[in-house]
Amino acid sequence: MNRKPTRRQGRPPAFAYHQSRRGLLRRRSAERILHCDDVPLPGLAERLGTPLYVYSASAIRERVRAFDRAFRKVPHTLCYSVKANSNLGILRLLARLGCGFDVVSGGELERVLRADRRAAKKVVFSGVGKTTDEMRAALKAGILLFNVESESELGALAECAARLKQTARIALRINPDVPANTHPYISTGLHQHKFGLRSSEARGLYARASGSQHLKIAGVSVHIGSQITEVAPFALAMERVAELVGELRSDGHQIDYVDAGGGLGIAYGDEASPEFADHVAAYADALLRPLRGLKVHLLLEPGRAIVGAAGALLTRVLYRKHNDGKKFVVVDAAMNDLLRPALYDAYHEIAPVRLDEPPPEQREKLDVVGPVCETGDFFAHGRELPPVHEGDLLAILDAGAYGMALASNYNTRPRPAEVLVDGKSVRIIRRRETMDDLLRLET
Repeated sequence: MNRKPTRRQGRPPAFAYHQSRRGLLRRRSAERILHCDDVPLPGLAERLGTPLYVYSASAIRERVRAFDRAFRKVPHTLCYSVKANSNLGILRLLARLGCGFDVVSGGELERVLRADRRAAKKVVFSGVGKTTDEMRAALKAGILLFNVESESELGALAECAARLKQTARIALRINPDVPANTHPYISTGLHQHKFGLRSSEARGLYARASGSQHLKIAGVSVHIGSQITEVAPFALAMERVAELVGELRSDGHQIDYVDAGGGLGIAYGDEASPEFADHVAAYADALLRPLRGLKVHLLLEPGRAIVGAAGALLTRVLYRKHNDGKKFVVVDAAMNDLLRPALYDAYHEIAPVRLDEPPPEQREKLDVVGPVCETGDFFAHGRELPPVHEGDLLAILDAGAYGMALASNYNTRPRPAEVLVDGKSVRIIRRRETMDDLLRLET
């Protein structure tokens, strides 16, 4: 008989332990098996190998619905940030849920079009370095909005639209000079960053844009960073956006949209955290209070907040190793599969896929490392874990965002397969790469 799965507060019930019994008639020792939805992870590893990315469709749905409930009182569109996880299977799932998409490259736009061409009308195109080819493709696809980030880009977009005899709907991305209290590599809202325009420049550029018959002013955009766990910076950014919207309307511009960007963070540690619905509700309140009475359509660009906790990277222990008292566990996943620890020194909870019941009291401090020839190839330093043996399976949790999206073939390592679990069903949404895949384009 299964016990109610254990669950960390704030985490969707996508990855949870279920109890099973081993031995004749299952009357001997018990263990807990980590599942994704209703699917035990050991079976997936045996069938598909490791490393392996596993995603929960139910967790993705739950989080999309949490956003829609939190913003239900205002016109809004969730424009999922494709850079977080761009797998076509996940994009199709999100399109069926009614999401739009935030893209930052022509390649991401093409992924959206292949997932669901009808979704183009709910695409916003962000990024500081859009090429004319990318602008042309987006205009032909009929996207909703270009988030323009510089005066030069504004001119290039006007010329591109004129050549195609089309009109580009635009919002200028404002840099509100708001500190986001996040990792410096993913903070984007200060004047020292490459993103956006100062508010003092904006009114002049909006005036210039209004003089072009091939540009249509439609909104104001802002994005202050990623993995932001406090809502106060969002509120401050929206206060500055709301002030600008009032000024632009007084200048005679029609502002229909406010693109609030993304950046809402998730809890990566094993500490207690607010329930996700409560977290999103607080975020919604922070955004909506400054916008009250403006009657704008709100665009939101969540990425990590939707898919981060919905994914895990399964990996198998290859070897244990000791160096002068320091203990290492070498696994078959590496920094090329999940770069975040090496890139940001990011924390990911690591869970044994099989865990004795009751859990062992004995724990040991381990460095969990991969086989790549870099000292930076690690997933954890000095992490306290239950006893880990060669051949054991580990799950690196909260790996649904910026995991496979940042993966590479460093050391000529094929990238993992990806599977989408929905209840009891399992669908391979990306097969494991082969050596032929890696070498096909080389001569």
